[in-house]
Parts: sequence; C-alpha cells; structure tokens
Amino acid sequence: MIVESETIDEFLAHGMSDVEQALRTAAATEIMPRFRRLAAHEIDEKSGPHDLVTDADRNAEAYLSEVLAKLLPGSVVVGEEAVDANPATYEAVRGEDPVWIIDPVDGTRQFVHGDPGFCTLVALAQGGVVRASWTYAPAHDQLATAIRGGGAFLDGERLRSGSPAPGRDLEVATSHPDYTTDEQKRALLGLYTEGVHARPCGSAGLEYLRIAQGKLDATAFSWEAAWDHAAGLLLVEEAGGAHLTLMGEPFRITGGNALPFTAARDGATARWVVKLLSGEA
Repeated sequence: MIVESETIDEFLAHGMSDVEQALRTAAATEIMPRFRRLAAHEIDEKSGPHDLVTDADRNAEAYLSEVLAKLLPGSVVVGEEAVDANPATYEAVRGEDPVWIIDPVDGTRQFVHGDPGFCTLVALAQGGVVRASWTYAPAHDQLATAIRGGGAFLDGERLRSGSPAPGRDLEVATSHPDYTTDEQKRALLGLYTEGVHARPCGSAGLEYLRIAQGKLDATAFSWEAAWDHAAGLLLVEEAGGAHLTLMGEPFRITGGNALPFTAARDGATARWVVKLLSGEA
C-alpha cells in the first residue's frame, strides 16, 4: 500500500505487512536462489577476506531500497552496500527524515559458506530513535518484528527474553578479533572468566534474536554500523532486554558510543557484562 504522505505512527498502523512482503520477495527472488549456488564471480571482498559481498547482497538491497522508499514517501534509505559505495549516505541516520536502515544479508560469510545462519535486517528510525524492526531468516522462514512500545514477536508469537537462570555460566557472543582494536581486545578479555562462556558471534541479527528468545544471555560487540544493530537492539528492548555501552549508557545508532557495548536478556546482565568489559568486576 503506497500513500501520499503520513507519519511513521500512521504508517506502522497499517504498513508492517507491506514491509514483511518486501522482505519475503527480496529473499525469494535475490537471496535464496543463490544460496549454496553462488558462482565465484558473484562474490567479492570489500575490506578483506572476512568482509564479503555477493550479488545477493547488492540485488536484495537495491530491491528493498526502491520498495521501502515508496512505501513511506519522504523517507530515505541507508543500506550497507550503498554506504560502502558512498560513505556520505550514512549521515541520513543522524537526520530528521524517516530512514530505512537495511542489511540485505547479515552474515554474508555464513551465506557464502552455505550456512543457513544469515538474515535480512530492516529498521525504521527517525531522529536517531528506532521505531520498528524486521529480522527475517529466509533459510528458516522465520520473521521477527518489533514496534517501539508495542512488543517483540517471532512469527506472531510474543517474545520475552526473561533472565538467565542463577548458578550457570552466562553465554556471551563476542566480536571477531579482526574487527577490534587492541584496546577493545583487552576489554573483551574480561569476558574470559569464571562464570562466563564467551564464543565468537555469528550473524549479529540472529544473535539479537536469540537474546530476545532467551536462548543467548548477552553479546559484546565492538563496531557501530547501524545496519547490524538497529533492528536487533529494538527487538531485544521490546522483549524485555537492555543494551549498554562501556560507559553504561544505551547504545546510540547515531554513533559516538564507548565500545565495546552489550545487549542482554535483562538490565542486571547488561550491567554485569559492562563491569567485566571495563575491568571493574
């Protein structure tokens, strides 16, 4: 449904299913036909061998960018691949226009290797505040959604993150060392302690979904790219979780955060992870 002009609130009252349909179409036409069928010429490196991009990323983002901008006239788009081509477009995240934040294939490395642990992430934000999010895992046909103040859902069922069971190790997904500074590496070493099981993260979007489901206790991430975090952080918040930076403040999608930061099943767990990262525990 395309309308002439409306606010985000008005759009969200009727437009959630339109975004869902766009996600499913992008996956069905551009992503899944290439899953486990990628040719060598459809895969490129960006900054290095751990930073991959495929034709599925590019084509899915192009499709979503066109459709979503039409769904909400006056909105702008910040997509991972468009920013890679023109970094100046990232500034729209900090503007006042409604902005669609898109990661067409979150977990491209997994996608390239034929691992189903990837997803497509879309968030709708304005003025630095994420208002709604969609996390679609096409290989599993799972769709998680969240609206600020309206809850988090997976395939229509309410998500509640709950709290970790007392007496067992916390499971924490952490940044890959290739994406951390020496200072951040030292902070992340604080997680390698008694009572914590730290492991490398997979797709950030799916790790956030696991937190919202109560299947993962926390994350510790060292990078700020809004397309990786915007959708998942709202999902965690609306499921009852929390997120904090190294300074004990909520993560801002507009940047300038003290890193690493954490998202967790509840506020107490988020505060404990920050203490471990800052060396205060």
